[in-house]
Amino acid sequence: MLFLSILFLLLTACSKQEDDMEISEQREHPTADDYMKERNVENERSYTYPLTGERTHDEVKDRIVAVMVNNHEHARPQSGLSKADIVFEILAEGDITRFLALFQSDMPDVVGPVRSAREYYFKLAKKYDALYVFHGAANFVSDMINQQDIDHLDGSVYDNDGYLFKRESFRESPHNSYLQFDAVYKVAKDKGYYTTFDHNIDLPFTNDDITGEDVSHVEIAYVGKNPSHVVEYIYDEEHNVYMRYEDDEQTVDLETKEPLEMENVFIIETTHEVIDREGRRQIDLDTYGRAYLLQRGKLQEVEWQSIAGVIMPRKNGRAVGFVPGKTWINVVPKDPGIEQSVQIKK
Repeated sequence: MLFLSILFLLLTACSKQEDDMEISEQREHPTADDYMKERNVENERSYTYPLTGERTHDEVKDRIVAVMVNNHEHARPQSGLSKADIVFEILAEGDITRFLALFQSDMPDVVGPVRSAREYYFKLAKKYDALYVFHGAANFVSDMINQQDIDHLDGSVYDNDGYLFKRESFRESPHNSYLQFDAVYKVAKDKGYYTTFDHNIDLPFTNDDITGEDVSHVEIAYVGKNPSHVVEYIYDEEHNVYMRYEDDEQTVDLETKEPLEMENVFIIETTHEVIDREGRRQIDLDTYGRAYLLQRGKLQEVEWQSIAGVIMPRKNGRAVGFVPGKTWINVVPKDPGIEQSVQIKK
C-alpha cells in the first residue's frame, strides 16, 4: 500500500509538470488568434502623415496649416513651433529670418507671435496645399494673395478678436499677435475653404542606416562676414535628434520651456535678390541647388530640388529619404554660398 501511494504521487507530479510545460509552450508560441490581433494592431496604424512619415491609427484628413511666425529678438521664445512638422527658416528684411511653420500631425493650442506675409512664403504654402495664416501684408502682397487664390486667414482682419487672434500684454506690438489654433478650421470653413484635404505629398522617408560624414554641430551665419544672426544645430546622440540654438541661446517653447527637437536639418542654398528700398527679397524656391542634410549625427552633401512644388533632397539623380519625424529647412543665400554660410564642427 505504501509503495502504491508513492507511485501515485509520482505519477501525479509528472502529469502536473507536463501540463505546466504545455501551458508554458502555449505562452511562448503565439496562437492564430494572437497573430490576428497583432496584424489588426498593425493595420490600425496603416496611415502615414505626409510631412513626417510617421504612422498613425487615424486617417489623415486635416488640411495642413502654414503659419508665419515672427523671429525678431523681441518675439523669442515663440509658441507652438515644437508642434510643427516642417519649419522653413528664410530671411525677410535685413539680417532677420522668419519662419513658415507647417502643422498637421500635431496641433498646438497657440502659435506666435504671428507676422506679416511675404511672396515666397505664401507660394510655399500653396505648394503644400496649406491654409496660409499671417498677420498683415503690404498692399501689393495682399493683391497677389487674392489674385492667386491663396486660401488664407489674415490676422489684421481678426486683430485681437479673442477668438482667432489675441494680442498678449507681455509683449509689445508687432510682436504680440497670437493665433488661437482651435479656431482655425472653424473660421476657415466659414470663409468657404476646405478644412480636410487629401494631401498628395510624395516626400521620401527612410529607416535605413544613414551614411555621411560624422558631424555633431553646425553653425549657420545668415548675412555677411560678421553676421548678427547665427543659428546652430547640435546633435543629441542619446535621443537621435537635433537641438536648435540662436544667437547663443537654446530655442525653447514659451509655454513648456522645453527645447525644440528635430530629426532632420536640411540646409539649402539659393538665389536671393533685394527688390525694393524696404529690403524685401525675391527668393528662388522653384528650381534646385546645393544643400546639406543632417540626420543621426551624419552630414551628407546633396542637392535640393523643387518637385511638384515640394522641396526634396536628392543625390546622384535619386531621392534621399528624410528620417521619419520633424524637419527644419534653413534657406541661405547663394551669395556668399553654403560653404561660407555654414560652419561644420565635428
